[in-house]
Amino acid sequence: MRRFNKIFTVVVLLFLYIPMIVLAVGSFNSGMDIAVFKDFTLDNYHELFSDGVLLPLLLNSVIVAVIASAIATVLGTAAAIGINSMSPKLRKLSMSITNIPMTNPEIVTGVSLALLFAFVGTLLKINNILGFATLLIAHVTFCLPYVILSVMPKLHQMDPNLNEAAQDLGCTPVQAFFKVVIHEITPGIISGALMSFTMSLDDFVISYFVYGPKFVTLPVEIYNYTKKPLHPKIYALFTLLFAVILIVMVVMNLLQAKDEKRVRDNKKAFGRKKVGA
Repeated sequence: MRRFNKIFTVVVLLFLYIPMIVLAVGSFNSGMDIAVFKDFTLDNYHELFSDGVLLPLLLNSVIVAVIASAIATVLGTAAAIGINSMSPKLRKLSMSITNIPMTNPEIVTGVSLALLFAFVGTLLKINNILGFATLLIAHVTFCLPYVILSVMPKLHQMDPNLNEAAQDLGCTPVQAFFKVVIHEITPGIISGALMSFTMSLDDFVISYFVYGPKFVTLPVEIYNYTKKPLHPKIYALFTLLFAVILIVMVVMNLLQAKDEKRVRDNKKAFGRKKVGA
């Protein structure tokens, strides 16, 4: 049974990553046909970094992802702390509401936000309200739940007496948060920020409904490229994006593993102190 589980795991991993491996191999292909590998070349990457259209759009995506993840991290952390201080019933209700944007189909979210922005534009008498601001608001909206869900477990793991002890020692509630609480939940904050960044960077569906012609992100523009044969430099671009997101996810997993180890070590040390006492 154990051998079957290992084989099944390998098959699943191959199924998940073979498309990206094919894409990565195609990015080093000198030919236009991804099914026929001619010669190894780096010209596709050279053309990508010399492209005057794709790189500015990639920069747009990075700008939106960085700003949206930063705002979502601050708001999501504050929301998680507020939810954690609620009564159990109200906390459960709030978490259920928080999960709705994650389970809601992206196309429904995108259309809903587009209609909302159109309504606001009508009230403010703005003919073309869609642009950077609407794109940023939309990205912050769907990134918030990921931050909340990343921070909440750390708040549950934290000893609730730490905050009170800090205030008993003379800290104000704000000082207690920055000197005690934030250090306990930092791994969750970082994980939420990294998750928000990756979700924002490659989002297409929601972005497609709320972007304006003056500020276009890379995933939206790539959609237009799929209507015709793709140039190998697009394969190179996809490979680099996949590598960046993979690195971010690995870093996030390493941080989580390090935090879990710290929690286990603290519990062991606390247990030894109790036995010694």
